Amino acid sequence: QLQAFGGGLVQAGGSLRLSCAASGRTFRTSSMGWFRQAPGKEREFVARISGSGSFIFYADSVKGRFTISRDNAKNTVYLQMNSLKLEDTAVYYCAADRLSDSVYKYWGQGTLVTVSS
Repeated sequence: QLQAFGGGLVQAGGSLRLSCAASGRTFRTSSMGWFRQAPGKEREFVARISGSGSFIFYADSVKGRFTISRDNAKNTVYLQMNSLKLEDTAVYYCAADRLSDSVYKYWGQGTLVTVSS
C-alpha cells in the first residue's frame, strides 16, 4: 500500500527527492513518516508530517537539509534531501498511521540512497 521511490546514487552536496505513494486507501488524515537504516545500524527516524501538514518534525541530523511535504490529492508524501552527506547513505522507508514514535501501522518497501564522495 506504500511504495517509496526516488532513491539513487548522488554525490555529497547533491540533492534527491524521495516520494512515497499510497494506494488501496487514503492516508489524508494519517501522520506519515520517513525512516532510514544505514548498513549495520538500526533504523532511525528522519521526519514526520501530520495529516494536515501542519505539524512537522525532523531528526536533528537532517534538520535544515531535508524537507518533508505531502500532497493529499495525490496520496503522496515527499522527502526533499539537500546538501547530502556520506552519512545519509541508507535505505529510506516511508510509513503511515503513526501509533507511537517509531511504530507505524503501514510501511513501504524502502528505497536506497547512496551518497558518494
